[in-house]
Amino acid sequence: MESMDAVRAELRQPALDLRAMIPDVLQGYADMGRAAMKDGELSAGVKELVALAIAVTRECDGCVVSHTRGAARHGVTRQQVAEAMGVAIMMNGGPGTVWGPRALRAFDEAVAARRPS
Repeated sequence: MESMDAVRAELRQPALDLRAMIPDVLQGYADMGRAAMKDGELSAGVKELVALAIAVTRECDGCVVSHTRGAARHGVTRQQVAEAMGVAIMMNGGPGTVWGPRALRAFDEAVAARRPS
């Protein structure tokens, strides 16, 4: 997987183009995401870990980037990410051993990006 910034840069313009073409669909998706990820019985941080584990099993680099950034925003620790990746590896086998470390690297990049310069 490329760096987090490279993935975001690669997807930015195509995403904007698609949003312009189907705004109602993507607005509905965004609304669903906000509703699903807000604090409830599960904290938003736990939900980001669930989403990150799913992203790893789906081998979705854009999803990994998005949910590592969300996890960092919600105060998830590096150890929590590592343990969630352990579950992803257990459920996904070999591909999890490749995508789990990628997710941890993306989380490290997200945390570093949040630090004041």
